[in-house]
Amino acid sequence: MKILKLLLGLFTFSLLLTSCHVDVIEPQPYYHTQVSTNETLSSHELWYVEINETTGNGEVPFLQKAFTVSFKNGTLYANNNLVGIGSTGNGFGIDVGYYNAFANMVEVSHDINGYWTLELYQLSANKIELYHSPTNTSYYLYGYNRNTFDYDLVFYDNIHYFLQEYESWEKIATIGGSATEFDAENFVQFLAGGNNSEFRSSQDANGTPISNLYWDYSGLYNVANFTNTHYVKALTLDYDYFADEYFELSIITDGEIELYHPTSGTAYRFVGRHFIQYLKTSEGKMTDKKRTKTVLKDFHKESSKRKKLTK
Repeated sequence: MKILKLLLGLFTFSLLLTSCHVDVIEPQPYYHTQVSTNETLSSHELWYVEINETTGNGEVPFLQKAFTVSFKNGTLYANNNLVGIGSTGNGFGIDVGYYNAFANMVEVSHDINGYWTLELYQLSANKIELYHSPTNTSYYLYGYNRNTFDYDLVFYDNIHYFLQEYESWEKIATIGGSATEFDAENFVQFLAGGNNSEFRSSQDANGTPISNLYWDYSGLYNVANFTNTHYVKALTLDYDYFADEYFELSIITDGEIELYHPTSGTAYRFVGRHFIQYLKTSEGKMTDKKRTKTVLKDFHKESSKRKKLTK
């Protein structure tokens, strides 16, 4: 009888253990979806390189330079400039090389930067990661189609690069307002680099060739966000010889800007002179330019203007 009770007890205990068992299912990442790598790359016409999300200490040069890349029938296109984005190459940009996609890998042969092998991970329906294992570096790209891409916002989010895409900006009009010291400045130049880079200004007569300009003043410049709009930026010119000048910076076209001086109520119009295309110089050498992580700070004021780019 004791043996029977013992057997029944063991049987009941084993049932309890079985009923309490829970299968642990490991969560599966969104990586490596069922669609092919080619299908993923061609699912969107433009892939915006969100440079501020880049991780790792290395660098993939052609991704570091590009605002957008496109993978189209084996040809790699890139918009390395903001000037002309949306129109150059029917919006795809310029042909910068070719690619081959297979088994979650992308092989790129770039015209300037040579051969690269990248791992592709699909993170969501419109976000991918391109990972370069030798340097442990990841770039994150967001997919758009040309007719839904907010070109204006891309300009304003990267406006410090846009200012550097012309060798100089020449003043063509002074509109309204009271007189300021800035009235005498006819040329402004924004030197290559990130935000807080150097600018120079000249009082030479309109029409003076860039090579003949005498730069009267120089200093650092900074671009910041307004609290009430993405489509106007706060530009501060930190002059060496007199007080800082603060403007509300608006893009009129990809070749014209307006600097509105709220203190005096004066608006200054400038046009870009000598566009710099970032691929090759006229001598066939690579133009030195790349994007870096830059987060514009808030100006903690509201803009009095709300303008959007008209292309």
